[in-house]
Amino acid sequence: MSGAPTAGEGDGEGVGPPVGPPVDMKAPVVVITGIPGSGKSTIGALLAERFERAALIEGDTLRRMVVSGRVEMSPEQDPQALLQYGLRLRHLACLARSYSAAGFPVIAEDNILGAYLEEFVAMLGDTVTAHVVVLAPRAEVVRGRDAARPHHAYGDDGWGAEALDATFREETARIGHWLDTSEQSASETADTVWRLLGLGEER
Repeated sequence: MSGAPTAGEGDGEGVGPPVGPPVDMKAPVVVITGIPGSGKSTIGALLAERFERAALIEGDTLRRMVVSGRVEMSPEQDPQALLQYGLRLRHLACLARSYSAAGFPVIAEDNILGAYLEEFVAMLGDTVTAHVVVLAPRAEVVRGRDAARPHHAYGDDGWGAEALDATFREETARIGHWLDTSEQSASETADTVWRLLGLGEER
């Protein structure tokens, strides 16, 4: 457009930062999954805080980006819910790749269950160093944690912790590190994951 300012013109600050290709530094991506109440958000945040710099990408944040017409996942597997879930995972992988390429270690967490886990790892691509961590505390522990939260994932009209846990264990490929965290605090689990993956010096 004629007369439009470009970056670097005018007062020296331009209209925005220069845009260029991402820096190819390829930092690791830690994928944390498990059923609701397994501790993904808490452990993800604790791990991200240990790096000098890192990105924490939460599937629940992407889920809430659908403001109108959102359909939640349920045992009935509504087609619209499945579409939105697949979209969420694709964007989770896209963001993880982008931050990794710019040199940011990434913690990507969501309920990535069944065949979706292998599909998600494939979405990350061959150039990403991905570490899969599956939080798998016992179902009764998950139910107790969920009951203590203000918003519950389990109820009479939807998933039951025991049923979802059984399906999760039966249908999810045994890739990555499966951790029974039933007897661990959040800090202890974060310590275990950090050491297990050899993520380096803490800041």
